Amino acid sequence: MTISKTALACALAASMLAAPVGSAFAKPGGCLKYGAAGAVAGHAVHHGVKGFMAGCAAGMVRRHYYKKQLKAQKKAGEMAPAAAAAPAPAN
Repeated sequence: MTISKTALACALAASMLAAPVGSAFAKPGGCLKYGAAGAVAGHAVHHGVKGFMAGCAAGMVRRHYYKKQLKAQKKAGEMAPAAAAAPAPAN
């Protein structure tokens, strides 16, 4: 059973991009971490630089979403005590 280099690189890239964003990651990697993985995958099909650039972009997007979630959680945490202290509406 032989797997082509292109299929292997596509599978690696797809698994890297489709990884779940949840409690499994303490903090997602950025450009360098994902870029290195992309470069390795790209090197397998003789496109290391293109792989690095694609991995770097994916890492930046994942880091952006992570920071956006942190801000939303922080804002929700600040809003919860104020909503709980508000008086109940009278009927």
